[in-house]
Amino acid sequence: MVMMKVANNFETTAPDIAFFEPRIPGNTGAAIRLTAVTGSILHLIEPLGFDMTEAKLKRAGLDYHDLAHVVMHKNFDEFVGYVKPTENDVRIIAFTTTATRAYNSVEYNSKDVLLFGPEPDGLPRDVIDDERVDFDVRIPMRTGLRSLNLANSASIALYEAWRQGDFVGGV
Repeated sequence: MVMMKVANNFETTAPDIAFFEPRIPGNTGAAIRLTAVTGSILHLIEPLGFDMTEAKLKRAGLDYHDLAHVVMHKNFDEFVGYVKPTENDVRIIAFTTTATRAYNSVEYNSKDVLLFGPEPDGLPRDVIDDERVDFDVRIPMRTGLRSLNLANSASIALYEAWRQGDFVGGV
């Protein structure tokens, strides 16, 4: 069964993306563009490592800022309170290099929130282990390398989830 939602007046099967304490404006700008073209919602969990008016953020997002749905949260608890996982069947899925489960082994749905940590450190252990996070997954890469680019990771994950939902809303 394909689960749909409406985000920014756009029907989609793409889940939400959440960036925990992002530090690089260009990655967040790219995520704004990503969520605009998929109809997803971007959650930004403070503190941010930049100002939302920075030129690099605007340049990376091109002219998609007005087409994206971005929700700011003062901290992780406020974010969880907003998405209400226990009330709305929302799953929070943490992406981390320390997970054993691969991202493409999961059956995603539109209510999921894909949670990513900041570069270069990733999600802190207390967030990954938080009881409100359903499970963690990894995107495979070569041994000995630290991580993928944050915006690239979000793109890989979001498009796999949207593909599983038959790209509803896409052309």
